[in-house]
Parts: sequence; structure tokens; C-alpha cells
Amino acid sequence: MKKLILIRHAKSSWKHNVIDFERPLNNKGVKDAENVSNYLKSKGLIIDMVISSDAIRTKITANSFISNLNIDEKLVNFNHNLYDFSGYNLVKTIKEVDISINNLMVFGHNHAITNFVNTYGDKYIENVPTCGVTIIHFDIDNWANLSNGKTIFTLFPKDLK
Repeated sequence: MKKLILIRHAKSSWKHNVIDFERPLNNKGVKDAENVSNYLKSKGLIIDMVISSDAIRTKITANSFISNLNIDEKLVNFNHNLYDFSGYNLVKTIKEVDISINNLMVFGHNHAITNFVNTYGDKYIENVPTCGVTIIHFDIDNWANLSNGKTIFTLFPKDLK
């Protein structure tokens, strides 16, 4: 059994004159990342590995979760392939995860996140919002055999208001 915790980066700021890759979070994004990660802390998640896009907004989001969930930084990998909007590299990256990893946390971008959730999960979500979390269980022993799973949990920032 494999568990995937997918998280879309928090709300980013458009007021900086930077390329897309370098956009930081806005104040709402910072607050949402804190609130959502602190809520997840109460769920006692076990995390074997974290993979995140290396875009600035995604790294900031991931770092908030890593800190609040007390995840060992040795379990974290920032991967440029996850700066992916179509989902092709997202699926490829997940399928390449070592067989020993059972609980995988991944931070990425839309539309890749929403497409993945609706392709591999069993609950349709029109749009995973910024800082949205979806957890999917897969009845597989190897990530390379990724197939349809069961969506067991969703958490969106609006759920905590």
C-alpha cells in the first residue's frame, strides 16, 4: 500500500516584476500554508519522502509544511521536473520513486495537480485550489505500477475558515 499526499503551492504574488519561476507567495499564501500545515500536524502523518518543484512559491509552501510537520530535511528533494503544468513530469517523477517509500508528499503546480487527482483518484475535484491537499491511497507495492487509487482525504484552505 502506498500513500500520496499531493499539495498545490499556496497563493503566489503577482506584484513582483519577476519571471513566473521566481514568484513568491503573497500574504494569503503564507497564512494558508501555515494554517493547512498546522492542521495536518494534528493528523499524525508519516512522511517517508518529500518531493517539491523548485519554483520559489512551491519551495516556500513546502518549507512551511516541512517545518510545521517536523519533517527531516534529509527526506526532502527539490526537483525542477515538478515545475510542470501538464502533469507528464509529475506522473513520471512519482513512478520513479524508490519502492521503499510508502508515504510520499509532493508539492507542485496546477493543472498538473488537478489532472493527477482526477486521473488517479476516485473523487472528482473540479480544481484543487492553491494550498489544497489531496491524499490518495494506492493498492500497489511499487510506485512504477501506479494505477487508480482511492481518494481518502482532501483539505482546502477554505475548509479551515
